Amino acid sequence: MIDESLHLEHTTLGIELGSTRIKACLVGESGQTLATGSSSWESQLLDGVWTYSLDAVHQGLAAAYADLAATVRRLHSIELRAVGAIGISAMMHGYLALDSAGDLLTPFRTWRNTTTTAAAARLTQEFGQNIPLRWSIAHHYQAILDAEPHVPRVHTLTTLAGYVHHLLTGNHVLGVGDASGMFPIDPATGDYDAELLERFRSLTAAEEIGRDLEQLLPPVASAGDQAGFLTPEGAEILDPTGTLEPGIMFCPPEGDAGTGMVATNAVRARTGNVSVGTSIFAMLVLEDSLRSTRSEIDIVATPDAKLVAMVHCNNGASELGAWAGLFGEFLTNLGHVAEPDEVFQAMLRGALEAEADQNGMLAYSLLAAEPIIGVDRGRPMMVRTPETPLTLAGFARSQLLGVFAALSVGMGVLAEEGVTVDRFFAHGGLLRTGGVAQKALAAALGTPVAVTKDSAEGGAWGIAVLAGYAHAVTAGSASGRAMPDWLDEEVFADSAVETVTPSDAEVSDYAQFLERWVAGLAAERAAGEALD
Repeated sequence: MIDESLHLEHTTLGIELGSTRIKACLVGESGQTLATGSSSWESQLLDGVWTYSLDAVHQGLAAAYADLAATVRRLHSIELRAVGAIGISAMMHGYLALDSAGDLLTPFRTWRNTTTTAAAARLTQEFGQNIPLRWSIAHHYQAILDAEPHVPRVHTLTTLAGYVHHLLTGNHVLGVGDASGMFPIDPATGDYDAELLERFRSLTAAEEIGRDLEQLLPPVASAGDQAGFLTPEGAEILDPTGTLEPGIMFCPPEGDAGTGMVATNAVRARTGNVSVGTSIFAMLVLEDSLRSTRSEIDIVATPDAKLVAMVHCNNGASELGAWAGLFGEFLTNLGHVAEPDEVFQAMLRGALEAEADQNGMLAYSLLAAEPIIGVDRGRPMMVRTPETPLTLAGFARSQLLGVFAALSVGMGVLAEEGVTVDRFFAHGGLLRTGGVAQKALAAALGTPVAVTKDSAEGGAWGIAVLAGYAHAVTAGSASGRAMPDWLDEEVFADSAVETVTPSDAEVSDYAQFLERWVAGLAAERAAGEALD
């Protein structure tokens, strides 16, 4: 039976390429999630480079869309032929260098690669602004410094979201939030900083680099802009069955940071959000520029070009997830079957009830380098003093609090800069653990942490909402409202929010743990030196 209440022309489709899943989310006019689909994938470490193959991109897009279409068919008894608008989101930063034919010149270098130390340091010095190791311009300049032979042949630099958007629309463009992780943005113009582009020209004047950087970077678009239409070739990539119709409008492609801000409605000054996944990062929308350049803090932008302070950690909940997988395997060997969320909740149930004297058990969940705390090579490690009892509660406590430790260090730097926030919103799969992770995060940040109902769908939902805003602006139904106002009035007006406020004792307890954890970093660094 056809669901007559579902009018596809009033829906939007968001697709996000995350670190472990490609997710598709179909969203209604008021932001309600109508159906989701997903496909799993994993990065590869090839010749010392963290990467994903472009074949995996193509296959994952089709698989996630097929899963979504099947869900729509099952839940709503309707074929997914068209939607009002589509948006693409993906992991930010990294290096995708394409030649004039659109072919990749090097394997895709993801945000996780930290081989750009010399370039990032020199650019930070020249620009007077922190340029992190993972930014696209750091990767490109490092390739120039290393005289990589592909450099003169580069015709276009882009991000993963920009690459997929071009694949589906034929249009090279980036949303301003994603673009701000490629090269610094001037908030006055909402475009790449012209003065810094000129400084880069001077810096590389003696090098054989081919096209000017301004020609390499994708044009920048802001929230509400129309950014192309689904081509017949793009429709076939998403849906090889031929059911999906071409001609659907796209909003500008965005990075996972920008879509996370939208998903949590943290796009106004003095609001912030935390994304907890394979990486973990906090975004705080600024009222003014920072007083100084700090290596721990990135300056990026909201999807409507407001300045944002970003504390980014390369390592998030992956190691915690690996331990949960181990416990799940143990249960299977005993003849019990449990869903992953059940395993997480059982493992973490006593984490916040463990005694503070178990701070002698420390977990360093570092699979990759973590520049924010001076760790060059990640080595997952657990260590405890002999007098510290080994209990499940203490083990879970150390693992859970360790997820947020590097983030806490960066947030301390922001506090020194005088940046404050009224409330943090959080999203990510770890937040489904019965409130335990939310309480731990609140203690780590020392401030209330809120989780909204739809934020569990993450960036795929966020980019679908951005597609909805672009559709409303194009159709004239946004009534001239800026993105934050439209979000408040059309999407989040009736949104259910669950807020956790930490007690003074919880904040103090976490501070004691963090002090011990930071002191133990010497052991983590030594492990990186000793273990290849």
